[in-house]
Amino acid sequence: MTKSDTLRVLIVDDEAHARRDLRRMLGTLDGVEIAGEAADGLDAVKLVRKLSPDVLLLDIQMPGLDGFQVVAKVAGTEAPPAVVFVTAYDEYAIRAFEVHAADYILKPVEERRLAQAIERARRIRRGAETGPDLTALLGAVGAGPKRLAVRQGESLVMVDADDVLYATIESGSVHLVAGGVEGASSFRSLDELERELGPGRFMRVHKSYLANVNRIHEITPWFNGSWRLRMGGKGGPEIPLSRAQARELRKVLKW
Repeated sequence: MTKSDTLRVLIVDDEAHARRDLRRMLGTLDGVEIAGEAADGLDAVKLVRKLSPDVLLLDIQMPGLDGFQVVAKVAGTEAPPAVVFVTAYDEYAIRAFEVHAADYILKPVEERRLAQAIERARRIRRGAETGPDLTALLGAVGAGPKRLAVRQGESLVMVDADDVLYATIESGSVHLVAGGVEGASSFRSLDELERELGPGRFMRVHKSYLANVNRIHEITPWFNGSWRLRMGGKGGPEIPLSRAQARELRKVLKW
């Protein structure tokens, strides 16, 4: 691959570990050079204007300016970069394509998926592709299965994923709580369940709890900087929110 085919990529994410993971994965791809990194939207705009990268790997929820505001600021530059949004939330997908994003990747990022996005950006830069297939990409974003099986005695009760309040680990298995229905599921870990449900709706709020963000009713301060989440509504069950995950939840709920 010639130097002219090399893509210069700017990584933009306010989480240091996310930038580190992207840097590591990009390092395995041929024809990719990391132009720089930014930890917030304001620095991202400055670096795009200074470094003129070919591709922007861009988080959406960040301090200073969010990802869409960054795109608006750099759209008028002489050679704006191809934008690949990298985010934990699928609800922004349609808006991302409205601003002509090259691709939209959900966290946690898979190496194969990142490689696909970089290759798509390369084709767009060459003029070999006009933009993403919206239907295909929305299908790839996906929201996970709509129905889940909850074991109650010898029976399996089917529940809508949107009705699940939270999941936790009990006696070594994943336990689902969905309104009046609760019991063990067939999932082996919370990580597996989170991947299936889609990170846009469900979020790890504690090492042992996965919560439906849309069903959080109340957030209450607890000991040592931690919090409690009341799920479902007034009088609903409470689950812990760790100090570490409170920062992520603040972004989601604009809290």
